[in-house]
Amino acid sequence: MAERLSSTAASRLGACLLPPAAASSKRASGTRSSLPVLPSPPCAAAGLRSRLLPAAGLRPSSPLSSLRLGLCQRPAARSRAMSSSAMCSASDPAQLKSAREDIRGLLNTSFCHPILVRLGWHDAGTYDKNIAEWPQRGGANGSLRFEIELKHAANAGLVNALKLLQPIKDKYSGVTYADLFQLASATAIEEAGGPKIPMKYGRVDVSGPEQCPPEGKLPDAGPPSPAGHLRDVFYRMGLNDKEIVALSGAHTLGRSRPERSGWGKSETKYTMDGPGAPGGQSWTVQWLKFDNSYFKDIKERRDEDLLVLPTDAVLFEDPSFKVYAEKYAEDQDAFFKDYAEAHAKLSNLGAKFDPPEGISIDDDSKSAAPEQFVAAKYSSGEKKRELSEAMKQKIRAEYEAVGGSPDKPLKSNYFLNIMILVAALAFLTSLLGN
Repeated sequence: MAERLSSTAASRLGACLLPPAAASSKRASGTRSSLPVLPSPPCAAAGLRSRLLPAAGLRPSSPLSSLRLGLCQRPAARSRAMSSSAMCSASDPAQLKSAREDIRGLLNTSFCHPILVRLGWHDAGTYDKNIAEWPQRGGANGSLRFEIELKHAANAGLVNALKLLQPIKDKYSGVTYADLFQLASATAIEEAGGPKIPMKYGRVDVSGPEQCPPEGKLPDAGPPSPAGHLRDVFYRMGLNDKEIVALSGAHTLGRSRPERSGWGKSETKYTMDGPGAPGGQSWTVQWLKFDNSYFKDIKERRDEDLLVLPTDAVLFEDPSFKVYAEKYAEDQDAFFKDYAEAHAKLSNLGAKFDPPEGISIDDDSKSAAPEQFVAAKYSSGEKKRELSEAMKQKIRAEYEAVGGSPDKPLKSNYFLNIMILVAALAFLTSLLGN
Protein backbone atom coordinates (compact mmCIF):
# COMPACT_ATOMS: atom_id res chain seq x y z
CA MET A 1 0.00 0.00 0.00
CA ALA A 2 2.74 2.36 -1.02
CA GLU A 3 1.76 5.95 -0.63
CA ARG A 4 1.86 8.22 -3.70
CA LEU A 5 3.92 11.19 -2.60
CA SER A 6 2.57 14.56 -3.71
CA SER A 7 4.88 17.43 -4.59
CA THR A 8 4.28 18.83 -1.11
CA ALA A 9 5.12 15.55 0.56
CA ALA A 10 8.16 15.17 -1.63
CA SER A 11 9.47 18.51 -0.44
CA ARG A 12 9.16 17.59 3.20
CA LEU A 13 12.16 15.86 4.58
CA GLY A 14 10.35 13.43 6.86
CA ALA A 15 12.15 11.24 9.35
CA CYS A 16 10.89 7.95 10.65
CA LEU A 17 12.18 4.85 12.37
CA LEU A 18 11.84 1.05 12.20
CA PRO A 19 10.75 -1.26 13.74
CA PRO A 20 7.82 -1.84 13.28
CA ALA A 21 7.44 -1.11 9.56
CA ALA A 22 4.52 -0.88 7.20
CA ALA A 23 1.88 -3.54 6.91
CA SER A 24 1.85 -5.47 3.68
CA SER A 25 -0.15 -3.96 0.86
CA LYS A 26 -1.66 -7.38 0.24
CA ARG A 27 -3.56 -7.49 3.52
CA ALA A 28 -7.26 -7.20 2.96
CA SER A 29 -7.74 -5.25 6.16
CA GLY A 30 -5.65 -2.40 4.81
CA THR A 31 -3.69 -2.03 8.04
CA ARG A 32 -1.01 0.59 7.62
CA SER A 33 2.43 0.63 9.09
CA SER A 34 4.11 2.41 11.94
CA LEU A 35 6.13 5.14 10.28
CA PRO A 36 7.36 7.64 12.89
CA VAL A 37 7.88 10.86 11.00
CA LEU A 38 10.26 13.71 11.67
CA PRO A 39 10.12 16.29 8.87
CA SER A 40 12.85 18.86 8.54
CA PRO A 41 12.13 22.58 8.68
CA PRO A 42 10.11 23.57 5.58
CA CYS A 43 12.68 26.18 4.54
CA ALA A 44 15.50 23.63 4.56
CA ALA A 45 13.31 21.12 2.76
CA ALA A 46 12.36 23.57 0.06
CA GLY A 47 15.97 24.61 -0.41
CA LEU A 48 17.17 21.04 -0.79
CA ARG A 49 14.32 20.22 -3.13
CA SER A 50 15.10 23.20 -5.33
CA ARG A 51 18.73 22.12 -5.55
CA LEU A 52 18.05 18.47 -6.28
CA LEU A 53 15.22 18.37 -8.78
CA PRO A 54 16.19 21.12 -11.23
CA ALA A 55 19.77 19.85 -11.31
CA ALA A 56 18.53 16.56 -12.69
CA GLY A 57 16.00 18.18 -15.04
CA LEU A 58 13.08 16.51 -13.26
CA ARG A 59 9.51 17.46 -12.49
CA PRO A 60 8.86 18.22 -8.78
CA SER A 61 5.67 16.15 -8.98
CA SER A 62 7.54 12.92 -9.72
CA PRO A 63 9.73 12.07 -6.70
CA LEU A 64 10.01 8.38 -7.52
CA SER A 65 10.86 9.11 -11.13
CA SER A 66 13.49 11.57 -9.96
CA LEU A 67 15.10 8.86 -7.90
CA ARG A 68 15.10 6.43 -10.78
CA LEU A 69 16.76 9.00 -13.06
CA GLY A 70 18.92 10.72 -10.49
CA LEU A 71 20.14 7.64 -8.63
CA CYS A 72 19.92 4.68 -10.96
CA GLN A 73 20.21 6.04 -14.52
CA ARG A 74 22.51 8.96 -13.94
CA PRO A 75 23.52 11.22 -16.88
CA ALA A 76 27.06 11.32 -18.20
CA ALA A 77 27.89 14.33 -16.04
CA ARG A 78 27.38 12.11 -12.99
CA SER A 79 28.95 8.94 -14.31
CA ARG A 80 32.03 9.43 -12.15
CA ALA A 81 29.88 9.58 -8.99
CA MET A 82 28.37 6.25 -9.88
CA SER A 83 31.58 4.50 -10.94
CA SER A 84 32.36 3.11 -7.50
CA SER A 85 28.94 1.54 -7.07
CA ALA A 86 28.61 0.31 -10.64
CA MET A 87 31.96 -1.47 -10.44
CA CYS A 88 31.09 -2.89 -7.01
CA SER A 89 34.32 -1.66 -5.46
CA ALA A 90 34.98 -1.10 -1.77
CA SER A 91 34.51 2.34 -0.26
CA ASP A 92 37.48 4.62 0.22
CA PRO A 93 38.31 5.03 3.97
CA ALA A 94 39.29 8.69 3.66
CA GLN A 95 36.06 9.51 1.85
CA LEU A 96 34.06 7.59 4.43
CA LYS A 97 35.54 9.74 7.19
CA SER A 98 34.76 12.93 5.30
CA ALA A 99 31.23 11.72 4.54
CA ARG A 100 30.71 11.06 8.24
CA GLU A 101 31.58 14.68 9.03
CA ASP A 102 29.11 15.88 6.41
CA ILE A 103 26.44 13.62 7.88
CA ARG A 104 27.08 15.12 11.31
CA GLY A 105 26.54 18.56 9.84
CA LEU A 106 23.33 17.42 8.18
CA LEU A 107 22.04 16.02 11.47
CA ASN A 108 22.77 19.26 13.29
CA THR A 109 20.78 21.32 10.81
CA SER A 110 17.96 19.04 9.66
CA PHE A 111 17.13 16.96 12.78
CA CYS A 112 16.87 13.91 10.55
CA HIS A 113 18.28 11.31 12.97
CA PRO A 114 15.24 8.97 12.90
CA ILE A 115 14.85 8.74 9.14
CA LEU A 116 18.55 8.03 8.64
CA VAL A 117 18.40 5.23 11.22
CA ARG A 118 15.38 3.79 9.47
CA LEU A 119 17.04 3.99 6.05
CA GLY A 120 19.96 1.85 7.19
CA TRP A 121 17.68 -0.62 8.95
CA HIS A 122 15.41 -1.09 5.96
CA ASP A 123 18.30 -1.69 3.58
CA ALA A 124 19.74 -4.36 5.89
CA GLY A 125 16.47 -5.78 7.25
CA THR A 126 15.55 -7.74 4.12
CA TYR A 127 18.24 -10.35 4.85
CA ASP A 128 17.33 -14.05 4.79
CA LYS A 129 19.85 -16.34 6.50
CA ASN A 130 18.43 -19.33 4.62
CA ILE A 131 19.67 -17.98 1.27
CA ALA A 132 23.43 -18.16 0.73
CA GLU A 133 23.79 -16.38 -2.62
CA TRP A 134 24.49 -12.67 -2.84
CA PRO A 135 22.51 -10.54 -3.54
CA GLN A 136 19.51 -12.89 -3.51
CA ARG A 137 19.83 -13.14 0.28
CA GLY A 138 19.02 -9.45 0.68
CA GLY A 139 20.63 -7.34 3.37
CA ALA A 140 22.83 -4.24 3.38
CA ASN A 141 23.62 -3.90 -0.31
CA GLY A 142 22.29 -0.46 -1.33
CA SER A 143 19.26 -1.85 -3.16
CA LEU A 144 16.96 0.58 -1.39
CA ARG A 145 18.06 3.34 -3.77
CA PHE A 146 15.97 1.83 -6.57
CA GLU A 147 12.37 2.84 -7.27
CA ILE A 148 10.98 -0.69 -7.19
CA GLU A 149 12.06 -1.15 -3.57
CA LEU A 150 11.16 2.40 -2.56
CA LYS A 151 7.59 1.58 -3.59
CA HIS A 152 7.34 -1.13 -0.93
CA ALA A 153 4.79 -0.04 1.65
CA ALA A 154 7.28 -0.37 4.50
CA ASN A 155 9.55 2.18 2.81
CA ALA A 156 7.03 5.01 2.48
CA GLY A 157 8.80 8.31 3.04
CA LEU A 158 12.35 7.01 2.63
CA VAL A 159 12.60 8.89 -0.66
CA ASN A 160 13.24 11.90 1.58
CA ALA A 161 16.18 10.23 3.29
CA LEU A 162 17.72 9.49 -0.09
CA LYS A 163 17.34 13.12 -1.11
CA LEU A 164 19.08 14.19 2.06
CA LEU A 165 22.05 11.90 1.43
CA GLN A 166 22.35 12.22 -2.35
CA PRO A 167 24.49 15.42 -2.25
CA ILE A 168 26.90 13.59 0.06
CA LYS A 169 26.99 10.60 -2.29
CA ASP A 170 27.68 12.92 -5.23
CA LYS A 171 30.49 14.58 -3.31
CA TYR A 172 32.13 11.29 -2.29
CA SER A 173 31.98 8.99 -5.28
CA GLY A 174 34.28 6.49 -3.57
CA VAL A 175 31.60 5.58 -1.02
CA THR A 176 29.03 2.93 -1.93
CA TYR A 177 25.34 3.45 -1.23
CA ALA A 178 25.36 0.39 1.02
CA ASP A 179 28.08 1.91 3.19
CA LEU A 180 26.56 5.39 3.10
CA PHE A 181 23.21 4.12 4.38
CA GLN A 182 24.82 2.26 7.28
CA LEU A 183 27.25 5.07 8.05
CA ALA A 184 24.36 7.54 8.26
CA SER A 185 22.35 5.20 10.49
CA ALA A 186 25.16 4.59 13.00
CA THR A 187 26.21 8.25 13.03
CA ALA A 188 22.63 9.32 13.74
CA ILE A 189 22.47 7.05 16.79
CA GLU A 190 25.78 8.35 18.14
CA GLU A 191 24.96 12.01 17.50
CA ALA A 192 21.63 11.61 19.33
CA GLY A 193 23.51 10.58 22.47
CA GLY A 194 23.53 6.83 21.89
CA PRO A 195 26.42 4.38 22.16
CA LYS A 196 29.38 4.13 19.81
CA ILE A 197 28.52 1.51 17.19
CA PRO A 198 31.43 -0.85 16.29
CA MET A 199 31.01 -0.51 12.53
CA LYS A 200 32.99 -1.81 9.61
CA TYR A 201 32.73 -0.76 5.97
CA GLY A 202 33.48 -1.96 2.46
CA ARG A 203 29.98 -3.10 1.49
CA VAL A 204 29.43 -3.78 -2.20
CA ASP A 205 26.41 -2.26 -3.98
CA VAL A 206 23.98 -4.22 -6.11
CA SER A 207 24.09 -2.98 -9.69
CA GLY A 208 20.45 -2.84 -10.76
CA PRO A 209 16.79 -2.87 -9.65
CA GLU A 210 16.40 -6.50 -10.74
CA GLN A 211 18.52 -7.37 -7.70
CA CYS A 212 16.10 -5.80 -5.19
CA PRO A 213 14.42 -8.14 -2.67
CA PRO A 214 10.70 -8.94 -2.86
CA GLU A 215 8.25 -6.99 -0.73
CA GLY A 216 7.14 -8.29 2.66
CA LYS A 217 10.49 -8.78 4.39
CA LEU A 218 10.08 -6.09 7.07
CA PRO A 219 7.97 -6.12 10.28
CA ASP A 220 4.36 -4.95 10.50
CA ALA A 221 3.22 -2.57 13.23
CA GLY A 222 0.01 -4.33 14.26
CA PRO A 223 0.05 -8.02 13.34
CA PRO A 224 -2.47 -10.43 14.94
CA SER A 225 0.32 -12.09 16.95
CA PRO A 226 2.93 -9.42 17.67
CA ALA A 227 5.46 -11.65 19.46
CA GLY A 228 5.24 -14.41 16.86
CA HIS A 229 5.50 -11.93 14.02
CA LEU A 230 8.59 -10.24 15.45
CA ARG A 231 10.27 -13.61 15.90
CA ASP A 232 9.36 -14.75 12.39
CA VAL A 233 10.94 -11.65 10.87
CA PHE A 234 14.00 -11.27 13.08
CA TYR A 235 14.79 -14.97 13.43
CA ARG A 236 14.86 -15.10 9.62
CA MET A 237 17.65 -12.55 9.84
CA GLY A 238 19.53 -14.61 12.42
CA LEU A 239 18.70 -12.35 15.38
CA ASN A 240 17.50 -13.50 18.81
CA ASP A 241 15.07 -12.28 21.48
CA LYS A 242 17.65 -10.07 23.21
CA GLU A 243 18.52 -8.39 19.93
CA ILE A 244 14.84 -7.92 19.03
CA VAL A 245 14.20 -6.06 22.29
CA ALA A 246 17.42 -4.05 22.14
CA LEU A 247 16.74 -2.90 18.58
CA SER A 248 13.15 -2.02 19.49
CA GLY A 249 14.64 0.47 21.93
CA ALA A 250 15.63 2.69 19.02
CA HIS A 251 12.01 3.83 19.02
CA THR A 252 13.22 6.27 21.63
CA LEU A 253 13.86 8.37 18.50
CA GLY A 254 11.20 9.62 16.12
CA ARG A 255 7.45 10.03 15.84
CA SER A 256 4.60 8.59 13.81
CA ARG A 257 2.25 10.50 11.52
CA PRO A 258 -1.17 8.93 10.90
CA GLU A 259 -1.43 10.34 7.38
CA ARG A 260 1.66 8.34 6.43
CA SER A 261 1.62 5.28 8.64
CA GLY A 262 -1.94 4.92 9.87
CA TRP A 263 -0.69 5.04 13.48
CA GLY A 264 -0.51 7.73 16.12
CA LYS A 265 -2.08 11.11 16.73
CA SER A 266 -1.81 14.02 14.34
CA GLU A 267 -0.25 16.16 17.08
CA THR A 268 0.66 16.02 20.78
CA LYS A 269 2.06 18.42 23.33
CA TYR A 270 5.50 16.97 22.61
CA THR A 271 5.38 17.40 18.84
CA MET A 272 3.26 20.50 18.24
CA ASP A 273 6.33 22.74 18.09
CA GLY A 274 8.71 20.49 16.14
CA PRO A 275 11.66 20.63 15.70
CA GLY A 276 11.04 20.42 12.00
CA ALA A 277 7.48 20.45 10.78
CA PRO A 278 5.15 20.09 13.79
CA GLY A 279 2.87 17.14 14.39
CA GLY A 280 2.82 13.38 14.80
CA GLN A 281 3.03 11.25 17.94
CA SER A 282 6.30 10.19 19.55
CA TRP A 283 7.17 7.21 21.74
CA THR A 284 9.11 9.39 24.18
CA VAL A 285 9.07 12.96 25.46
CA GLN A 286 12.53 13.83 24.12
CA TRP A 287 12.23 12.08 20.79
CA LEU A 288 15.57 13.25 19.42
CA LYS A 289 17.55 11.91 22.38
CA PHE A 290 18.77 8.32 22.42
CA ASP A 291 18.41 6.80 25.89
CA ASN A 292 16.33 4.11 27.63
CA SER A 293 13.19 6.28 27.97
CA TYR A 294 11.34 4.06 25.50
CA PHE A 295 11.37 1.10 27.89
CA LYS A 296 10.40 3.21 30.89
CA ASP A 297 7.51 4.86 29.07
CA ILE A 298 6.20 1.63 27.54
CA LYS A 299 6.30 -0.05 30.96
CA GLU A 300 4.50 2.75 32.80
CA ARG A 301 2.01 3.87 30.11
CA ARG A 302 1.11 6.94 32.13
CA ASP A 303 0.98 9.42 29.28
CA GLU A 304 -1.66 9.17 26.55
CA ASP A 305 0.38 11.49 24.35
CA LEU A 306 3.10 8.84 23.99
CA LEU A 307 2.66 6.14 21.36
CA VAL A 308 2.45 2.43 22.19
CA LEU A 309 2.07 0.02 19.27
CA PRO A 310 1.13 -3.66 19.61
CA THR A 311 4.74 -4.58 18.85
CA ASP A 312 5.84 -2.22 21.63
CA ALA A 313 3.42 -3.48 24.26
CA VAL A 314 4.36 -7.12 23.65
CA LEU A 315 7.88 -6.47 24.91
CA PHE A 316 6.49 -6.38 28.45
CA GLU A 317 3.93 -9.13 27.84
CA ASP A 318 5.94 -11.93 26.28
CA PRO A 319 7.93 -13.74 29.05
CA SER A 320 11.19 -13.91 27.11
CA PHE A 321 11.03 -10.36 25.77
CA LYS A 322 10.05 -9.03 29.20
CA VAL A 323 13.33 -10.17 30.81
CA TYR A 324 15.31 -7.84 28.57
CA ALA A 325 12.75 -5.02 28.50
CA GLU A 326 12.71 -4.87 32.31
CA LYS A 327 16.51 -4.93 32.38
CA TYR A 328 16.84 -2.08 29.90
CA ALA A 329 14.24 0.03 31.70
CA GLU A 330 16.40 -0.16 34.83
CA ASP A 331 19.91 -0.19 33.36
CA GLN A 332 20.72 2.21 30.50
CA ASP A 333 24.34 1.04 30.32
CA ALA A 334 23.19 -2.53 29.70
CA PHE A 335 20.81 -1.29 27.00
CA PHE A 336 23.53 0.76 25.29
CA LYS A 337 25.93 -2.20 25.28
CA ASP A 338 23.40 -4.65 23.84
CA TYR A 339 22.02 -2.12 21.39
CA ALA A 340 25.45 -1.26 19.97
CA GLU A 341 26.19 -4.94 19.37
CA ALA A 342 22.77 -5.60 17.81
CA HIS A 343 22.93 -2.54 15.56
CA ALA A 344 26.38 -3.49 14.26
CA LYS A 345 25.19 -7.04 13.61
CA LEU A 346 22.12 -5.80 11.74
CA SER A 347 24.21 -3.45 9.61
CA ASN A 348 26.37 -6.35 8.39
CA LEU A 349 23.54 -8.71 7.50
CA GLY A 350 23.74 -10.02 3.96
CA ALA A 351 26.52 -7.61 3.03
CA LYS A 352 29.33 -8.55 0.66
CA PHE A 353 32.53 -6.88 1.86
CA ASP A 354 35.55 -5.85 -0.19
CA PRO A 355 37.98 -6.60 1.39
CA PRO A 356 36.17 -9.58 2.96
CA GLU A 357 37.12 -8.59 6.50
CA GLY A 358 35.83 -5.04 6.01
CA ILE A 359 37.57 -1.78 6.88
CA SER A 360 37.47 0.47 9.94
CA ILE A 361 37.43 4.26 9.91
CA ASP A 362 37.92 4.70 13.65
CA ASP A 363 41.48 5.86 14.27
CA ASP A 364 41.53 4.70 17.88
CA SER A 365 40.97 1.08 16.83
CA LYS A 366 44.15 1.18 14.75
CA SER A 367 46.47 3.29 16.88
CA ALA A 368 45.81 1.82 20.29
CA ALA A 369 48.51 -0.73 21.10
CA PRO A 370 47.41 -3.80 23.06
CA GLU A 371 48.14 -3.49 26.76
CA GLN A 372 50.48 -6.03 28.28
CA PHE A 373 49.17 -7.64 31.42
CA VAL A 374 51.40 -7.17 34.46
CA ALA A 375 49.71 -8.55 37.55
CA ALA A 376 51.78 -6.44 39.93
CA LYS A 377 50.36 -3.26 38.39
CA TYR A 378 46.88 -4.23 39.47
CA SER A 379 47.21 -6.20 42.70
CA SER A 380 50.18 -4.86 44.66
CA GLY A 381 50.98 -1.68 46.50
CA GLU A 382 48.66 0.75 48.17
CA LYS A 383 47.45 2.27 44.90
CA LYS A 384 45.61 -0.41 42.98
CA ARG A 385 44.62 0.40 39.43
CA GLU A 386 41.44 -0.61 37.59
CA LEU A 387 41.78 -2.77 34.49
CA SER A 388 41.44 -0.81 31.27
CA GLU A 389 38.56 -1.61 28.94
CA ALA A 390 41.00 -3.07 26.42
CA MET A 391 42.44 -5.42 29.04
CA LYS A 392 38.97 -6.40 30.26
CA GLN A 393 37.99 -7.30 26.70
CA LYS A 394 41.20 -9.30 26.25
CA ILE A 395 40.63 -11.26 29.45
CA ARG A 396 36.99 -11.84 28.54
CA ALA A 397 37.94 -13.10 25.07
CA GLU A 398 40.50 -15.51 26.52
CA TYR A 399 37.98 -16.69 29.13
CA GLU A 400 35.30 -17.34 26.50
CA ALA A 401 37.86 -19.11 24.28
CA VAL A 402 38.18 -21.88 26.90
CA GLY A 403 34.44 -22.27 27.35
CA GLY A 404 33.54 -19.63 29.90
CA SER A 405 30.92 -16.90 29.56
CA PRO A 406 29.70 -13.88 31.55
CA ASP A 407 26.48 -15.76 32.35
CA LYS A 408 28.01 -18.89 33.87
CA PRO A 409 31.23 -19.86 35.59
CA LEU A 410 33.83 -21.91 33.80
CA LYS A 411 33.30 -25.59 34.49
CA SER A 412 35.89 -27.06 36.85
CA ASN A 413 38.32 -29.69 35.62
CA TYR A 414 37.85 -32.10 38.50
CA PHE A 415 40.47 -34.54 37.27
CA LEU A 416 43.10 -31.80 37.12
CA ASN A 417 42.10 -30.56 40.58
CA ILE A 418 42.48 -34.04 42.04
CA MET A 419 45.90 -34.48 40.44
CA ILE A 420 47.07 -31.17 41.88
CA LEU A 421 45.79 -32.17 45.32
CA VAL A 422 47.53 -35.57 45.15
CA ALA A 423 50.79 -33.93 44.11
CA ALA A 424 50.55 -31.43 46.96
CA LEU A 425 49.92 -34.20 49.50
CA ALA A 426 52.85 -36.21 48.15
CA PHE A 427 55.10 -33.18 48.44
CA LEU A 428 54.00 -32.54 52.04
CA THR A 429 54.52 -36.23 52.91
CA SER A 430 58.05 -36.15 51.54
CA LEU A 431 58.85 -33.06 53.61
CA LEU A 432 57.50 -34.63 56.78
CA GLY A 433 59.36 -37.86 56.09
CA ASN A 434 62.63 -35.99 55.82
